[in-house]
Amino acid sequence: MPTTVLATKLFPPARRSGLVGRPRLTARLDSTLEPGHRLALVSAPAGFGKTTLVAEWAAGHERVGWLSLDDGDNALPRFLAHLWAALPGIRVAPPAADVPTTAALTALVNDYAAQADLQSVLVLDDYHVIEALDVHEAVAFLLDHLPDQLHLVVATRADPPFPLARLRGRGQLTEIRVDDLRFAGAEAGAFLNDVMGLRLTENDVRALEGRTEGWVAGLQLAALSLRGVSDISGFLQAFTGSHRFVIDYLAAEVLARQRPEIRDFLLRTAVLERLTGPLCDAVSGTADSARILDELDRGNVFLVALDADRTWYRYHHLFRDVLRARLLAERPEELPALHRAAGEWYAAERMAPDAVRHALAAGDQERAAFLIEEALPEVRRTRQDSLLLSWIRSLPESVARRRPVLCIARAWSSMMAGELDHMARWLDDAEAALTAGPAVDGAWADTEDLRTAPALVLVYRAALAQARGEVAATVRCAERALELAGADDHFIRGAAGGFVALATWAAGDVEEALTTFATAVRSLRAAGNLTDVHDSTVVMGDLWMAAGRPSQARKTFEQALAAATRNGEPYPRVTADLHVGLAELDRELNDLAGAEAHLETSRILAEHGSITENRHRRHVAMAQVQVARGDCAAALALLDGAEDLYRRGSYPELKPIAALRARVYLAAGDLVAAGAWATGISDTVSYLHEYEQLTLARLLIHRGDDVLGLLDRLRGDASRRAGSRLEIDVLRALALHQRGERSDALAALRQALAAAPEPDRYVRLFLDEGAPMLALLQDAAPDEPLVRRLLKAPTALPDPLTERELEVLRLLDTELTGPEIARRLYVSLNTLRTHTKRIFAKLGATNRSGAVRRARERGLL
Repeated sequence: MPTTVLATKLFPPARRSGLVGRPRLTARLDSTLEPGHRLALVSAPAGFGKTTLVAEWAAGHERVGWLSLDDGDNALPRFLAHLWAALPGIRVAPPAADVPTTAALTALVNDYAAQADLQSVLVLDDYHVIEALDVHEAVAFLLDHLPDQLHLVVATRADPPFPLARLRGRGQLTEIRVDDLRFAGAEAGAFLNDVMGLRLTENDVRALEGRTEGWVAGLQLAALSLRGVSDISGFLQAFTGSHRFVIDYLAAEVLARQRPEIRDFLLRTAVLERLTGPLCDAVSGTADSARILDELDRGNVFLVALDADRTWYRYHHLFRDVLRARLLAERPEELPALHRAAGEWYAAERMAPDAVRHALAAGDQERAAFLIEEALPEVRRTRQDSLLLSWIRSLPESVARRRPVLCIARAWSSMMAGELDHMARWLDDAEAALTAGPAVDGAWADTEDLRTAPALVLVYRAALAQARGEVAATVRCAERALELAGADDHFIRGAAGGFVALATWAAGDVEEALTTFATAVRSLRAAGNLTDVHDSTVVMGDLWMAAGRPSQARKTFEQALAAATRNGEPYPRVTADLHVGLAELDRELNDLAGAEAHLETSRILAEHGSITENRHRRHVAMAQVQVARGDCAAALALLDGAEDLYRRGSYPELKPIAALRARVYLAAGDLVAAGAWATGISDTVSYLHEYEQLTLARLLIHRGDDVLGLLDRLRGDASRRAGSRLEIDVLRALALHQRGERSDALAALRQALAAAPEPDRYVRLFLDEGAPMLALLQDAAPDEPLVRRLLKAPTALPDPLTERELEVLRLLDTELTGPEIARRLYVSLNTLRTHTKRIFAKLGATNRSGAVRRARERGLL
């Protein structure tokens, strides 16, 4: 189901004759157009004339775009589609479904910035209906980056979560609030007598103004009730109380004065968000709804026109609320039938979100489930994930469990949330439903998803096994899915083939995984799943890294970025992850500034555009850059953030965060913390445990323990992974050097450099091992370009130790206790602690022994 743009949302309410002019407020809205101004906020409770004021102001200006928001705009793709349609003069195409929001909005901002001589305004009306965080973030991003040519007006019942204080402090915000909007004095008199056609005295106007406190809706309701009333003074004396009581009292009066058929029409159509003749006919059971709507419009009975042709309307929000309350109180038994009729009309018009909403409101969960099944393929293809998730969660589990397609969708949502046990249960339910067949009262929608459901269940079982690290089960499920797939079932063949490749990767055969994965990607492209094709480039890059070919990994990432931006095309969601991959490659080359630039770009793009399994990866890459800079404390904090974001998913877990944290402890010289981690690692030699075991090998080398046996076993398992072999051989050279076997260490290092496909693409691998490795390299291959680069790499501290700190450091490298050192230096113990904290921070250490070790590596001791 494509995101259909409703034209009725793009028009301000039609102008009425005889409106009360409010020049003091429209003049304030004019400030919106001043250079550097960003936001005009019109914020007040319902019924204070916000929309009318903004619409009247907008009518006097050119290039004003209007967007009336509703609950459906909490789905980000729908919001963006309507935003693009509302913007005046925009030249860039609307964003595709897989485009990160920030990338799309960046293109929007750049387009307006290039139109230097054209001032434009965008009005977002009824913004209070927005609750979705991603929509708030999108508008906030736009607000932060508005060019001088584009200005924003927001009308809302509640202040949005924007940085209003900052805008206010910078003079970039105009605010119109309740006290500004109240009708007072001449305005109230003009409204009651000129617009509403009453003949009230000045005292009557003042009394009614006082009763309503200038509340426009209250004045309008009162005026409708006063028509035909002879005892105006008695009415005004009875007209007291809060707004809530005013609404109840006056609504009863207004409804009581309507003809029975009009009152019946008002109550029946109160279930609708928008009104048009055919829809109202379907719901009200009449055949002349268009005429009734026109009559209500001309009678000024709280109807708002949504288009210039006056074919679509809505009720004033307060009036609709009162109508709904009255309907619920008087005719609750009619509600299901009214919603059902509305839902069927929307279904016939292929407007799935409204059809599903009314089916659910009718309590017809089976019908809602059927409609969701029909819409699912297109919703998923267009990446309307938030809409899909809201539908899935709106259905009772008892309904979903009888429908295999919905069970599979629930399994997918469980995987996205990292709830693997729930995922398994939903897949079991999908298979049980397929075996049992549809219930008598719950037919299944005949869709492609239903036809391929048996194979798709197996694809998701492969994903589940992959997430659990069960390599054999992953292959078994994926191959069974391939057996069920037809020749033209390209998505099933691509997804299943992809999991075979991922399992092959997890098993350690990187070369075979590269071939298999490339075949799977071709099937995904044939299926038209371009988002999945883009996502695959991250896996391909990682595979090339594991194969010891960083240059090919870089080429893969860069080509994917070029394809994403060619001819001004929008960024796919994978772009953020491509920048993380490039940052990792830059860090390995010791280009820390380049890595940080890629990571900052990724941070901006990743707000709405990162693969679920990769959302933690930027934090990991940032942590590794901080280690390279010597700030281990910052690295540990970043890994804590990575742990919060991590979700087990389709990709093999090759670098567990706990092992990453242990490496930071080693870099900081904290062998105690690293040793505590090492007690729980597996003894099994496999690619899935290789990163942990290489981390353990580093710990054993630091401790002076024998590690050659472990390294030999690891090397035997890495026969088809050149990247792994290089790292293992580097550690083996260090271990031999530690044992005093220097000639063997040099020989091992020379052999490692000669065997690696691209040894010159590795820098941090050697630098991170510190001074002993640099000394070995200098003796092993002094003329190698890599060695010359390594020896020129900056090893000085970014923040050098002072003379006093060096003095403290030399005393830390003794058997003296803290109090003894303080006495030797003639300082207090607190002062000594201050010095040691600074030393630890500068050296990237967390304790005394670690600081001494790092200082020796840097030649400071």
